Amino acid sequence: MSRALPAPVQIYLDRTKQTSARVVPLTGDASDRRYFRVIPKEGRSFVLAVNAAAFDYASLPFVNVAELFAAMPVPVPTILGEAADHGVLALSDLGDVTMQAHVGAAPSAEHAALYRQAVGFIETMQRRGRELASPKYVPYGIAFDVEKLTWEMDFFLKHFLEAFRGVEFAPGDRDALRTELGALVATLAAEPRVLCHRDYHSRNLMLAHGQLWIIDFQDARMGPDTYDLVSLLRDSYVDISDEDVDELLAYFLALGGRSGEGTDFRRRFDEMALQRNLKALGTFGYQTTAKSNTVYIQYIPRTLRYARAQVHKYQRFAPLRDLLARYVEEFR
Repeated sequence: MSRALPAPVQIYLDRTKQTSARVVPLTGDASDRRYFRVIPKEGRSFVLAVNAAAFDYASLPFVNVAELFAAMPVPVPTILGEAADHGVLALSDLGDVTMQAHVGAAPSAEHAALYRQAVGFIETMQRRGRELASPKYVPYGIAFDVEKLTWEMDFFLKHFLEAFRGVEFAPGDRDALRTELGALVATLAAEPRVLCHRDYHSRNLMLAHGQLWIIDFQDARMGPDTYDLVSLLRDSYVDISDEDVDELLAYFLALGGRSGEGTDFRRRFDEMALQRNLKALGTFGYQTTAKSNTVYIQYIPRTLRYARAQVHKYQRFAPLRDLLARYVEEFR
């Protein structure tokens, strides 16, 4: 056993008498959690998610939302154990194949089937989310409201435009941008709310045991019915054509008996996509400039293309487009 193991990992292995197991660090995400695969001499491997601090197991959002999602049910990893006093959760091992990795090499028919399955999970989360609504579940007490959505737009201004692109606004332009983004935020925050995963994209869907599994759901909350669809279909990590988006949105609406909403739903989808893609640019800028994590730079061009498409598609966004185009050539 390597002496270089982080203390929380070693403590969990000691407590569970797994000291002879092999431990392999895994690639993390944009959070401050670290992940390790534990491969025992006997039995199945599992994954340790090591949080930055100790937590109370009973009130941990991940545990709470896992219970909610399992009740629907949608496929999520099983919680196998914990060392909450050292920030550790043990989870079933879903392997290393994300949907992002798989679709890059999958035949088109298999690609389409996986996306239909993923869209089907969204319909289940929304429908069963309504049926299971209860204050005992954390997501029902938090939402994409004006405050949250505005914070995300300010994050874009600060970390993408100013920090990453080095923008120095002319007098009044920053306030004008906040006004235009505020109008978008007000539209989105006023929509009826459903249960949202909150980060439902190709890196948070795993392919294991012949099916998709949902991970990284601890930030679930209430929000527009387009939110998770936008995360999946205007994903910064995958190119998806407008034709495929149209087909998958139609499939989603058909699942819920809402086929007549197509045109209006697409407009609302595009509005949500603009906000979400700008928010993603803020995240990528923050990871690059504040965290010195340059891996996300490669996803900026695609995200900018998606955002540009929205501001050019609708006349209501002309003032926002013109303001952005003064400082970011990709919006011109």
